[in-house]
Amino acid sequence: MGADITASLPSAVSLCEAAEMLSRNVSAHALASACLAQVEGAVTGFSGFVRTRREQALGQAAKLDKERHEGAQCGPLHGVPLAHKDMFFQEGELAECGSRILSGFRPDHTATVIQRLANAGAVDLGALHMAEFAMSPTGFNAHLGHGRNPWSQEHVTGGSSSGSGAAVAARLVFGALGSDTGGSVRLPAAACGVTGIKPTQYAVSTYGVMPLSPSLDCVGFLAQTARDCARLLSVVSGPDAQDAACVATRWHDYEVGLDRPLTRADVVVVPQFPADAPLTDEVRALVEQVANDLASAGVTLRRVALPNIAEAAALASLVLGVEVASIHGKWLTGCPEAYGTQVRRRIQRGLLYPATRYVDALRLRAQYQARFLAEHLAGADALLLPTLPCAVPTIEETTTGSERDIEARFGNFSYWTRGINYLGLPALALPAGFTANGLPNGIQLVGRPFGESTLLRLGHQFQQQTHWHHQHPAL
Repeated sequence: MGADITASLPSAVSLCEAAEMLSRNVSAHALASACLAQVEGAVTGFSGFVRTRREQALGQAAKLDKERHEGAQCGPLHGVPLAHKDMFFQEGELAECGSRILSGFRPDHTATVIQRLANAGAVDLGALHMAEFAMSPTGFNAHLGHGRNPWSQEHVTGGSSSGSGAAVAARLVFGALGSDTGGSVRLPAAACGVTGIKPTQYAVSTYGVMPLSPSLDCVGFLAQTARDCARLLSVVSGPDAQDAACVATRWHDYEVGLDRPLTRADVVVVPQFPADAPLTDEVRALVEQVANDLASAGVTLRRVALPNIAEAAALASLVLGVEVASIHGKWLTGCPEAYGTQVRRRIQRGLLYPATRYVDALRLRAQYQARFLAEHLAGADALLLPTLPCAVPTIEETTTGSERDIEARFGNFSYWTRGINYLGLPALALPAGFTANGLPNGIQLVGRPFGESTLLRLGHQFQQQTHWHHQHPAL
């Protein structure tokens, strides 16, 4: 218990390293107190938090210390401080979903993933900033203010899990829950320089999580490393009787096999990017460098034509539009003025899609996935794609101009991520370097259905060869 607590902070060690230290001689109460002090010291900037749970967190940490002292069996996250996007319900606790409409809302039930993290010993420090109802890829929120990147307060965090990306990047917490409906874990992971996992559609329970588009919604995590993401995903995996859509049939340990070296039998597909691809030269260069790093680590690279994900992205937008309009119908009628202008416009547009188009989009989904796998992932383990099309933009660059201009930028920002949700495939976002503006950027590895273990192994081995996941902004 007498160890130097500063050596256990997120700026010094990863989640898995902290869990190991907590199992030996580090106090959960002392670590939670130190992390909360860092969070509260960041209030003059953007910490990523909308509220902390100081008393509850410290009480929980003290209880965990007592249990360990008494010889109780410790879980895999025993005493590790985490935080969650403000859309994961806890009975009796505020969950405002970045909105005015749900201001003061306290749910009467707890999300399965929140309960499983608590059961594993995680300490919940509080709720994190998010886009209003998770409807911005940049971190824009008309009510709470913009998500601000800890690398530069003038730049976007990516969204909609803006606070999750910022808090992990600033090393205020060891990991954070996020959601990914069109890129909302992967975009902030890339923009903030951290690792993020979007699982296979329906692989993780969404019970007690604010719905945006149930056909596309995925619960995911942001953390420093692929191993950290594997630990977190393992904790929340498994079937859930409260979520009929969850297809998991058993618990899975995603850390198994991470340390197995890459060989020529591991195949990563790399697209040939034409000159007119929605990708700047400097981000294209980062993707190519990742490909070279993976080849140096032992994998076989296979070059293919660039997948046409624009159509899948358009179908994802259609599905999201209809489903979010249905979910928000009563509020669109009863209190439309309570929405931010951009969010209201996007939700209302969903009312205009014909039912036949929505049904067609769902009916075609399995065919699209089968064709995509056959054409681009046959005999391969992962597809290497950009996460962002460009360097991280400034807040001003994403909010200047007409409403139509702003919405077009939103669409462009999530070009490489949205279609993957329609395809229902897992994806791992990895930090991959910096662009000329001094901000991080990243790539995503897209895998086969339920191929999370393969992606996490590739990501872990990549991170053994590179140092980008160790980089963080000055505190």
